[in-house]
Amino acid sequence: MLELIVCSLLTIFPDYLFRRYAQGKRIGREITLFSVWFELRWGIVGCLVLTISLITLVFYFHPSSTYVSAVYRSVPVLSEGIGRVAEVYVRGSERVEIGQPLFRLDDSTQRTAVETAHRGVAEVDAAFALARADLLQSEARMLEAQWNLQQAIDEFETKSQLAQRDVVARREAERLEILVRSRQAGVAAAEAAKGAVEARLNEQLPAERASAVATLAQAEAELAKTVVRAGVTGRVEQFLLQPGDIVNPLMRPAGVLLPEDQGILRPVLAAGFGQIEAQVMRPGMLAEASCASLPWRVIPMVVTSVQGFIASGQIRSTDQLIDLQQFRQPGTVLAVLEPLHEGALDDVVPGSNCIANAYTSNHEALQQPGIGTGRWLALHVVDAVGLVHAILLRIQVALLPFKTLVLGGH
Repeated sequence: MLELIVCSLLTIFPDYLFRRYAQGKRIGREITLFSVWFELRWGIVGCLVLTISLITLVFYFHPSSTYVSAVYRSVPVLSEGIGRVAEVYVRGSERVEIGQPLFRLDDSTQRTAVETAHRGVAEVDAAFALARADLLQSEARMLEAQWNLQQAIDEFETKSQLAQRDVVARREAERLEILVRSRQAGVAAAEAAKGAVEARLNEQLPAERASAVATLAQAEAELAKTVVRAGVTGRVEQFLLQPGDIVNPLMRPAGVLLPEDQGILRPVLAAGFGQIEAQVMRPGMLAEASCASLPWRVIPMVVTSVQGFIASGQIRSTDQLIDLQQFRQPGTVLAVLEPLHEGALDDVVPGSNCIANAYTSNHEALQQPGIGTGRWLALHVVDAVGLVHAILLRIQVALLPFKTLVLGGH
C-alpha cells in the first residue's frame, strides 16, 4: 500500500493535475466514476508498472524475512548407556553447577564388576608373596646344589691324586668325575629355577597386576558412568525422571540443560531468507531486526555469515533411494545476524521470534572511478529505495502489539 501511494504521487496525481488545469476537466463533470479509466489511463498504467517495479526492486535488493529466531545452545541430558533410574538428585527448572549429580542408574552389575576387579588385584598381590617365597626356596636349593658340587669336586680331586699313585682304584675316580658332572647339572637346574622365579616376579606378575589394575579402573569408570552429572552450569528443563524409568541415550534423553554461559555462541539472530535472494545476501550487509519479546524496538544488525547451502536438500546414505518429490519444502538461505552495538540483544529472550530486513549497500561501487552515469543512477536508486523497506519495518514494529494482542485475540 505504501509503494502504491508513493507511486501514485508520481503518476496518477500529475495526470490528474494535467487534466484539471491544462484540459479544464473537473471531478464530477468530465471526470466521473465511469470515465476515470479513460481520463487517467496513462497515470493508472504508469502507477501500476512503477508500483510493481518498486516492490520488486525493494524486496529483491533489500530482502526481508519473518523466519528469524534468537538462537541459543542447549545440552541434552544423556547417560552413556541404557539403564533403569535408581535415584534422582534434582528437579525440573532447577539451577545446577558443573559436575553436580543429576541422577543415578542402577549400578549393581557395575559394583559387582568393581568387586571382582578388586579380587583380581588381591590375587596378583598374593601371587607376589608366593613368588617371593619361591625365590627364597630356589636360592636355598641353588646354594645346596653349589655346596654339593664343591664337595664332589673336592672328593674327585683327592681320589684322582690317589688313583695316580695306585692307592685307590681308577674306577672310583671315574665315578666321582661323573658325580661332579651330575652336581654341575644340578647347579645349572637350580640357577634356571631361580631365573624362572625371578622372571615371574619381575615380569609376569607385574604385567598381570597392571592388567588387573586396568580392569579395576575400567570397572570403576563404568560404575562412575551410572551417575550422570551436569557438564555445564545452567538450568535443567523438561526433567521429569522418576526412579524406575528407563533411560536410553538413543531414544529417550532425560531432559535438556540450558547453559548460563553460551560460550563461543554469541547472542545472534538466525534468519532464513528466500532462495531468490541468495545472489544478493552477502556478509557485511547492514540489517535491522525487531523481536516479539522486545516490542517497539528496532535493533541495528550486520550480516556476519551466509550459509552456502540450503538445508532442505541434504541427504544421507540409507537403504532406500531418495525421490525428489520428498523435498516439498523449498527451504531458505540461512544468514547469521549480529548486533552492531554490544549488548543490543541482551533484553531479547532466547528463542524469541523476530522479523528482519537486510539492506544492499553500493557505497564502494559508487566510489569506483569511471562509473557510468546510468550505472551511477541505478545504484543510487537501489540504495534509496531501501528507505521504503525501513519504513515498512517500522510500521510492522508499531502495529505488532496491536496485531498480536487485539487482532490475534491473545
